[in-house]
Amino acid sequence: MSFKTPIYTALKNYMKSDILHFDVPGHKKRFPLDEHDPFWSRIVQYDPNSTKELDMLSNPSGVIQEAEELMARAYSADCAYLLVNGSTFGVQAMILTGCGPKDKIIMPRNVHKSAVNGIILSGANPVFIEPEIDYEYGIANGITYETVKRTLREHPDAKALFLINPTYFGAASDLRAIVKLCHRHKVAVLVDEAHGAHLPFHPDFPEGSMALGADLSTVSLHKTAGSLTQSSVMLLNEGLIKNHQVRTTINLMQTTSASYLLLASLDLARHRLETKGFEIFSAILKEIEAAKQRISRMPGLSVLTKDAINGRGIYEYDDTKIVVKVNELGLSGFDVYDMLKRDYNIQAELAETYVVLFVAGIGDTPETIKKLTGALEDISQKYYGKIEPFNVSLTDFFEKPRTVVPPREAFFSPTKLLPVSESEGEICGESIMIYPPGIPLIIPGERITAKVLQHYDFYKRQNCIIMNDEDRTDFIKVIGE
Repeated sequence: MSFKTPIYTALKNYMKSDILHFDVPGHKKRFPLDEHDPFWSRIVQYDPNSTKELDMLSNPSGVIQEAEELMARAYSADCAYLLVNGSTFGVQAMILTGCGPKDKIIMPRNVHKSAVNGIILSGANPVFIEPEIDYEYGIANGITYETVKRTLREHPDAKALFLINPTYFGAASDLRAIVKLCHRHKVAVLVDEAHGAHLPFHPDFPEGSMALGADLSTVSLHKTAGSLTQSSVMLLNEGLIKNHQVRTTINLMQTTSASYLLLASLDLARHRLETKGFEIFSAILKEIEAAKQRISRMPGLSVLTKDAINGRGIYEYDDTKIVVKVNELGLSGFDVYDMLKRDYNIQAELAETYVVLFVAGIGDTPETIKKLTGALEDISQKYYGKIEPFNVSLTDFFEKPRTVVPPREAFFSPTKLLPVSESEGEICGESIMIYPPGIPLIIPGERITAKVLQHYDFYKRQNCIIMNDEDRTDFIKVIGE
């Protein structure tokens, strides 16, 4: 454990210095964007350019290097790399480091769009595997050891395996066994751990991927550990992948003008996790357990707990994810998501057909948890027994389209816009996703089927945010002149 905060300390000392700036940034620590707002006057003081005393993110040799070494130690990794382009960049950099053009990478189909974009950038060919599905809650969980073993047997030339640990809904796979299996086959394990930055800091959480031997992982400290949005970290266990490979890939795409506000927030968040994490998370977990017990007694509602662990799609479970099933109230998850924001001023993380997901983090208190459970209880009382349960056939929702053309080839192919209603049978030329969380409904190179179009129409009718290239939800980009 370290009580040091090298970047933050250097930044604070630099802020106090009376330097005459003829370098960038242009505000020179004296020109706030809003001179009537003291917030901006304070912010510009902490927004310097890279200097010798503040180090350089692309080639760290001073305080940033020290901060990265402390971060690596905190996460049981050999190396750590501070990122200011978010975990989206970290995921893309992992894939670019682990795979080249035409290399096979095994991954579940419910990956974030950043992984799809990583495939497009690298030119790797995805081998999609199916996660385990919880049809009662209508969510995808982790993948099994047996699925990975079978896929490696079918694709012995695979270069890497890409995993999500934990999933958005808190499910963790048997990562230790999967890593050992992959390493026997010389396959690197890359882990999207965006929702698992807190895992190493309390024994009641699933183990973090670095402690279990994964090669690379990306952790979003801003999501669950308290750093500023867009700050993230990539972690490495050297072996199949070397430190110099990772740094070279990062420097290919990451900005050379890093925000020291983001870097300092990573420094402070790591310090807080190491010195206070156990205490903070012990208190939060106690509140979450009581809240889940209360929610489970509310008519029409149910909630996932560690009881869901089944050794298959859920080998371990992250209790900071509060997954509430609401369809017995006669409402979809999207209905309740909107209702909570509109009527109770509560912002949930995301919704799915039957569930709403709430993420409890390092900043939560007994009061915030109590407000959430109170709102859910009020909704239960208002709607239970008043409307028929909301039921749709979930089986079809998890049947994914087939890849016809590799994603990179499809991305760079000539395309045309077609009305969505006329696109069945065409090959998709863009990623279309429901946000949040940003898991693609269809990706470049996949065949557009009647089921995909049915799902697309369903999400539109639920007033979901649909993201595509053209921002025209009645049209879709397909391959062809």
